[in-house]
Amino acid sequence: MNVLTDPWRWLLALHILCAVFWVGGMFFALHVVRPSLAVLEPPQRVALHHRIFARFFRVVWGAMALILASGFGLIAGVYGGFRHLPWTINAMMGLGLVMAGVFALIVFGPYRRFRAAVGTARALEAAERIRRLIALNLVLGTIVVILAAL
Repeated sequence: MNVLTDPWRWLLALHILCAVFWVGGMFFALHVVRPSLAVLEPPQRVALHHRIFARFFRVVWGAMALILASGFGLIAGVYGGFRHLPWTINAMMGLGLVMAGVFALIVFGPYRRFRAAVGTARALEAAERIRRLIALNLVLGTIVVILAAL
């Protein structure tokens, strides 16, 4: 079968692109955006964080759903189920599920508190908690990328 007409290759490409968007977005947020916000006064920083989080978290919801769906699809269609998987793919799936859990924790915990606290000093505390959890997910995502390369 031609590479361009193989539907599993396209599903894998979608899977990888969504992972790049999520992991790359976390790297960009932590190592480029956040340090750049230091020049702003706290109210401006909170307002910008509010807009960034809202947009980025919508992207991550979509990317995460596509990563999980495509991952399960590839496992079923290419490998014939979990029984035949190499350890690296099992590890990627496990870490991906942990990452999804951490993301849900961010959205339903500190991000909810952040949105409620916008306009107060507590917003920056919630933003710091979000930063720490994103940093955790970035470490996990980096491990997943390394596993994918193996």
